[in-house]
Amino acid sequence: MIETKLKESGLTLPAAPVAGGNYVPYRINGNTLILAGVISARDGVMTHVGQVGGGVQTVETGYAAAQVCALNVLAAIKGALGDLGRVKAFLYVGGYVNAVAGFAESPQVINGASDVFVKLYGEAGKHARAAVAVAGLPKNATVEIQVTVSFE
Repeated sequence: MIETKLKESGLTLPAAPVAGGNYVPYRINGNTLILAGVISARDGVMTHVGQVGGGVQTVETGYAAAQVCALNVLAAIKGALGDLGRVKAFLYVGGYVNAVAGFAESPQVINGASDVFVKLYGEAGKHARAAVAVAGLPKNATVEIQVTVSFE
């Protein structure tokens, strides 16, 4: 059903992200799946780089970068659980926006990811969240998100 909603939305999953260092892409504890952070890249190619508010990226392109991150999260979930339908609830999204000093619109940027999860999962897609502006991210990514879900 989630895969059908993805297709109906015109969205496709990339390959599941791989660890870029000395860590694992996810960890399972009971019925909780904790995912490593994912950046705004698709199949290993950066889609959005640079700071929001610095002339390179806008709130709108940052929102699109967060959507890319959400698709990476879904690919990671599918890789970990084998089926996106096993997700019971999105528990937490930590959102990081590569932004200029004083940038105050991180929530609007991270809504790009939150909106994907809610569109696909409805109430189960709603989550607790942080949306934080930071001075830099790996590979100069525009957005990084980290997600925790419960599953059956």
